[in-house]
Amino acid sequence: MGCLWPKPGDESAQQEEAPKVYSWERNDRPDPKDFTIENLKGETVGRVPGTINGQQFILNNCEDCNIYIYDHTATVTVDDCVNCRIFIGPIKGSVYFRDCNNCKCVVACQQFRTRDCKKMDIFLCCQTQPIIESSINMKFACFQYYYPELKDHFKKSDLSVYNNNWSSIHDFTPVPGEQNWSLLPSDAKLEEHVPIPTTEQFANVGISTDVDKSTVPLTLGSRRKASDESCLVAFFNAGSETEDKVRQFIEKMREEGTCTLVQSKEIPMKPDEATRIFGSDPKYSAAASSGDVIGLEYNGDQVIQKCSSIIQPVIGDSTFYISDNTRSSAQEDIDGFYNFADMQMAM
Repeated sequence: MGCLWPKPGDESAQQEEAPKVYSWERNDRPDPKDFTIENLKGETVGRVPGTINGQQFILNNCEDCNIYIYDHTATVTVDDCVNCRIFIGPIKGSVYFRDCNNCKCVVACQQFRTRDCKKMDIFLCCQTQPIIESSINMKFACFQYYYPELKDHFKKSDLSVYNNNWSSIHDFTPVPGEQNWSLLPSDAKLEEHVPIPTTEQFANVGISTDVDKSTVPLTLGSRRKASDESCLVAFFNAGSETEDKVRQFIEKMREEGTCTLVQSKEIPMKPDEATRIFGSDPKYSAAASSGDVIGLEYNGDQVIQKCSSIIQPVIGDSTFYISDNTRSSAQEDIDGFYNFADMQMAM
């Protein structure tokens, strides 16, 4: 009597092979419409945290709109928008503005580029040098914004809140005798350019434009310094505990009121590099090997004394570096650290 059971591996004798499902046929593929805002006029629209989750996003052909993207994205393109107020949360890659006119924006990104744009005010956090091309009357200021998920969105986008080159603009198409870009006044109020949304969609986002709450530290950038005295303060092992101490230090320096944060950087550093920048004390090379280094440049009269009096109660037993009480030494510290940081970030 013959065997009635199928041989092993011969399941096809009992059931048909499951049909192949190709990537373009899957039901769980993102719908491009969910990541596009276009062809609107006079509306307040956007996305709340958790609705984009690192996808690319498109803004296109909008006029007189308020647009808010409170999530992290891969890349963003903004085309043919006129008289719009736009907030775009952390972008892991690039944001491109093309053929936009009279827009006011808040943007955090790895790379920032514009082409054929006119009359734009941008509150910017950019990890690399921002680039404008065939664009005129462009004005820039430092990013200053807060909502509860913003810090996490920066981390998911591999962006550091301390690496902000907002004022180092490169113009690909300069015009002799003219300046296509400038900096907004240091006291420019972000909410007067991009107001906080009041529609029901964003009622629970928890937004603030208060400088004291901003996820990105407010920096002077390339504006003229008020004093000829500056100071470098460096924090080591940039984990969450150290970051909290850096924030506390920045807040107390702001409360002190007479010194200004000019620029900040967060970079990895090898032990021998730390020795070259900070000196031969082995505590610096040991600390550098345990995590990133965050460097802050402060400016103001008697800035070294003021930084020294504030940092010790904040930092406790953790390793830190601060310039000594000579102007020439402090400037050498600043030049050494930031020149090294620029080379690291260019690699």
